[in-house]
Amino acid sequence: MGQIRKSAAHLVLCAVLGASGVVASQGAGALANEKTVPTSQAEISLSFAPVVKKVAPAVVNVYASRTVQERRRVSPFFDDPFFRRFFGEQSDRFAPRSRSRVQSSLGSGVIVSEDGTIITNHHVIAGADEVRVALSDRREFDADIILMDERTDLAVLKVRDPDGAFPVVPFADSDGLEVGDLVLAIGNPFGVGQTVTQGIVSAVARNQVGVSDYQFFIQTDAAINPGNSGGALVDLKGRLVGVNTAIFSRSGGSNGIGFAIPANMVEVVASAADDGGIVRRPWVGTSVQPVSSDIAASLGLERPSGVLVTRIQDGSPADRAGIRVGDLILSVGGTEVDDPDAYGYRLATKKVGGTTKFEVMRGGEPFMVEISLERAPETVARDTREIKGNSPFTGVRVMNLSPAVAEELRMYNEFSGVVIADIQARSNAAYVGFKPGDIVVEINGAEVTSTKDLSKLTAKRQRTWNITFKRDGQLRQVSLR
Repeated sequence: MGQIRKSAAHLVLCAVLGASGVVASQGAGALANEKTVPTSQAEISLSFAPVVKKVAPAVVNVYASRTVQERRRVSPFFDDPFFRRFFGEQSDRFAPRSRSRVQSSLGSGVIVSEDGTIITNHHVIAGADEVRVALSDRREFDADIILMDERTDLAVLKVRDPDGAFPVVPFADSDGLEVGDLVLAIGNPFGVGQTVTQGIVSAVARNQVGVSDYQFFIQTDAAINPGNSGGALVDLKGRLVGVNTAIFSRSGGSNGIGFAIPANMVEVVASAADDGGIVRRPWVGTSVQPVSSDIAASLGLERPSGVLVTRIQDGSPADRAGIRVGDLILSVGGTEVDDPDAYGYRLATKKVGGTTKFEVMRGGEPFMVEISLERAPETVARDTREIKGNSPFTGVRVMNLSPAVAEELRMYNEFSGVVIADIQARSNAAYVGFKPGDIVVEINGAEVTSTKDLSKLTAKRQRTWNITFKRDGQLRQVSLR
C-alpha cells in the first residue's frame, strides 16, 4: 500500500463534524491535526450546516423591557416667571406631567447549562423589569436575572419554570484561538430572527474598545449587527469561543469589525452565578504600567515586553511573595503579558483562593515566583459619609479608600485616601467640577486622611477654600472664594 494521504477537505470535514483523531498531512514529520486551507472547488463547497444544527438551538433571543417615567409639558409657558405671576396656582395645571412608557431592547444569549442558565450582555438587560427569551424552536420563557457584571458587560439569566433539559453550547479554551481561525457568529440582528454569519478571527487581545473594564477582546470579521449582542461566537467544533458584544461602525451596521468577550472570561462570570451571584476577582496588590521602547532600552531588553511594577500595597500577596517596584512581570500563569490590559485579564480569569506563577525579571535575570490569589481586603472601614452644609464638597458621597473599595470603584492604581464615590447633580461639588474617583488630599493646608477629617473641615465656614486633590494619579489644586 502507498502512503496514506488525507486531503484538506477531510480535515475541514473532520472539524465541521467534530471528529477527532490523528490526521496525516503532506510532508513527513508534520504535526497531527495541522490546520490547512481549502485547495480545490470541492473543498470550498463544504458546508457549515452540521455546526449550525448543533449550536443554533442553544442560542436564544433576549427581549428586555423596562418602565420609564416621561415628563410631558402641556404648555411651554409653565416655567415662565411672568406667566406664573399672572396665573398663580392655576399655572400648576400647565406643569410637566409624568407618564409611564415601556422601553424594549433586543439582544441575544447563549444557553450554557441544561437547567436553562443563559449568558448575555449586561447592556442588553440593564435596568430591565422583565426579561423573556425565545428559543430557535419558537418556545418562549420568562427569565430571571441572576447576575449582572457591568465590569465585563456580561449578565447571567435563568429560565423560569423550565420544561426539561435545554441544549447547551460547551465552552472552548479561548486562549487557543489564533488569528485566521474560522468562526461563526449566531444571534438576532435587527430583530429579523436567528441569523448565522461566518468569518475569521481578525485579531486577539484587542484593547481600546471601551465597552468594559477588561480590554481584551476577540476581533472578527463575521458580520455582527445590533441585536447580535450577547450571541455566540463559535469555532468549527461547535464550542463557544466568545460572546459578541460590540462593533466598530459609523453607520450602525456591520463594517467587518466586531468584538467578542473571550470564553475564558465568560466562564468565570457564568461560574459566579452558582457562587452567590458575586464575581470574585483575584487581587495581588500591584499597580503596573506599559513598557515603552525607552524603558525597554534602559532595562536592556531587545524589545518592549511585560509590564513594569510601579506600586505595591504593603502586606499584599505580591509584597509577601517578594515582588518589588521596578520588577518586570513577563507572564502570569504561563501566559505572556505585554500590557496592563492583558495583565488584568489574566488575573481576572484566575480563581480566588489558589496560587499562580509569575515570571519576573529583575536586574536582567528572569525568575519564577508563586503568588496567592486573594480577595481585595477592606483594610480600613469605608465610613461612607454624605457631605452637606455649604462648602465646595456639598453633595458628594465619600469613602475611605482600601483595596476593596478601590476594586468596587474601578480604581486600580490607588490604595489609600478619601475618595469621592458619587456626586449629586446640580450640587456645589458638581458646580466646582469634582468627579467620582477624585481623592481629596488637603483643605486649607490641613491633610485629609479620613472621611471624618473631611466632614469636620467642611463643617467650618471659610472665606477661601484652597483644595488639593488627586485625579488620574496627578495632583491638582483649586482656590475658591
